[in-house]
Amino acid sequence: MYPILEKRLLAEGIWLMQVLAPRVAHSAQPGQFVIVRVDEHGERIPLTISDFDPAQGSVTIVTQAIGASTRKICSLDAGDAFADFAGPLGHPSEFVKMQPDELRKRRYLFVAGGVGTAPVYPQVKWLREHGVAADVIIGAKTRDMLIYTDAMRAVAENLYIATDDGSEGFKGLVTQVVEELVEKQGRHYDECVAIGPMVMMKFVALTTKKYGLRTTVSLNALMVDGTGMCGACRVTVGGRTRFTCVEGPEFDGHEVDFDEAMRRQGMYRTQEQRAAAIEAVRLIHDNLYQAYAHGDDEEARRNMLTAAYKAGIAFTRSYVGYVHGIAHSLGGRYGTPHGLADQPRLFLKHRRAAGEQAAVFFQIGKNQAVVG
Repeated sequence: MYPILEKRLLAEGIWLMQVLAPRVAHSAQPGQFVIVRVDEHGERIPLTISDFDPAQGSVTIVTQAIGASTRKICSLDAGDAFADFAGPLGHPSEFVKMQPDELRKRRYLFVAGGVGTAPVYPQVKWLREHGVAADVIIGAKTRDMLIYTDAMRAVAENLYIATDDGSEGFKGLVTQVVEELVEKQGRHYDECVAIGPMVMMKFVALTTKKYGLRTTVSLNALMVDGTGMCGACRVTVGGRTRFTCVEGPEFDGHEVDFDEAMRRQGMYRTQEQRAAAIEAVRLIHDNLYQAYAHGDDEEARRNMLTAAYKAGIAFTRSYVGYVHGIAHSLGGRYGTPHGLADQPRLFLKHRRAAGEQAAVFFQIGKNQAVVG
């Protein structure tokens, strides 16, 4: 068993855990990953190492609760333990093997997106300890989803923050910051390292290719055994099939077939949808009568709200879950029937998703006197 020494909330749904795993901690290097299981029946989940302390014998992982298995991981508390904590796996970052004199002549640019910010930290920290300058760009949807900013600021030469809504730092995409630094400010970098959502890494690689800037990406492919036996983590790099678990996780970003990799990531999405549907049904079964008969029972109402969200994820798209969740809250606050409370938000959702049909949905909302 591998006990959790510390658990800390970094942002909504994103948890840091420090795990006692002495053998892993003593062998770990930047860029490697572990595969964890909550219990003997649990799914094997690959997580890139976010820090390690050989003296303490601890390894830090960061997990975002987005599916059934990651929610199960995040439900553990300090004092609980993982059944399995296998690692370190994969190859370490290439710069770890470089000669010190050669390494100190190089300058790195790291681009981190979302939870991918966590595994960037040990790489930048290692480089700083070896006298190598690295600039870091961290991207997130909004300020509340930013993680590791203080820790990164302490080890990076320069830290740049980009948020989609402009709530902190540059308003826009990380690729726009790359363009600003390289093209407009004339910054020179020997290598770019991008870690984050697959689509982000794809567009970072496309951006850096324009400048002939070598780019390394860390692929979070699907994995089962983590030893190259099953082939679940296969990706196409430079026209060749490679196995992320034993040949990666880092590859030349300009050679990766990201479209294929993203298609493979979606292969098992229906399993997560099924898990969300089962959880929604359970919550409704346990709370529907109580919420109906006792409207002042806040816990039952919260559980029904969660059920609406999970059902939205399971049966349609995630933003429908948010729409129904918000409608429940508004309906309860203002005494508005659920269908009517749904309409303004459904209109906004359809305006984004429906393309040419947006005008039709707008007219429906207008006829119901819920949009003007």
